[in-house]
Formats: sequence, C-alpha cells, structure tokens
Amino acid sequence: MGFVGIPIKPSTILVFSIAFGISVDDTIHFLAKYRQELVLHQWKIKVSVYGALKETGVSMFYTSIVLFFGFSIFTVSDFGGTIALGALVSITLLLAMLSNLVLLPALLLSLERSIANKNTLKEIPLDILPDDSDQ
Repeated sequence: MGFVGIPIKPSTILVFSIAFGISVDDTIHFLAKYRQELVLHQWKIKVSVYGALKETGVSMFYTSIVLFFGFSIFTVSDFGGTIALGALVSITLLLAMLSNLVLLPALLLSLERSIANKNTLKEIPLDILPDDSDQ
C-alpha cells in the first residue's frame, strides 16, 4: 500500500483481515483434501497433491473469481475508502488464489518425504468426541 500511495486508514486496514480469512479458508480446504488423499493413496505425495488439486482446485478457482468480482464492484463507489477496500481485497484475493493453486502444491511436492509419514498424520491430536470408556 505504501508503494502505491494508498494511505493507511480504518477502511484499508480491513483488507488484511478480510482477504487473509478468505484465502486461509481455501488453503485449509486444500490441505484437508490432501490429507485424505495421502491416506487413500498410501502416503504417495505426488499422487495425493494432484488428487487434491484436481478435487479442490476448481472450487477454489470459482469461489475466488466470484469474490474477486464481488469485491471489485466496490471500486465504482464515490467514497474513497470503499474504492480502496474493493480494489485491495480484489487484488489480494486474486493473488491468494494463484498462490493456493500454484505455490501451495509446489511447496507440498518439494517437501521431504519425512513430512508425510504415517506416524505424524495418522492420528488427530484433538479429542472431539469422548471415548465410551470415560462414561
């Protein structure tokens, strides 16, 4: 924002929280599907990344494009804060979508095999439902 000359105001500060929340949702969606694919394909990283990208990539693309155009409508406003909010959120969402569709799978493919081992990802460390033996 400083390079472009957009002042830091309450309306422009909202950009980070809105765009970050939406892009993290897509990232979590992809990583959850990746984890399911790891179990399904016997911990083969390449096949799992491609499967997760094939399954979630289209929905991530469509939701991001719809949100991009939805927030870009704010740029036709007469109020400067709304224009800045719409333009910044739209650009940030577009870049986040590209990162989630290109950078995230590339990072997962470049990680060492020790990251995706059965001992680390097999058990969820949270107890959501109590065991029957506790009652």
